[in-house]
Amino acid sequence: MSLGKEDIEKIAHLARLGISDVDVPDYARNLSDILDLVEQMSAVDTNGVTPMAHPLDAQQRLRADDVTETNQREQLQANAPQVEAGLFLVPQVIE
Repeated sequence: MSLGKEDIEKIAHLARLGISDVDVPDYARNLSDILDLVEQMSAVDTNGVTPMAHPLDAQQRLRADDVTETNQREQLQANAPQVEAGLFLVPQVIE
């Protein structure tokens, strides 16, 4: 796919980028190369390929889901301007 000057200017405008006229051909070539690569990757047959979350077969070490801190609600809410039923009260911001 080949991008022209108008395409690059439109993309630059949408991305809020200031590109000089001298740099437009380089941007056009680079973006066209990227789009060509995407087309090549889209043409690859991936039927039967199992999706994977990570290229390495690694297991993540997980810690035990245990409570390690004590409940400090009253102490933390002592300085709050307004508290009701254990909840912080804040001014309404959405009508």
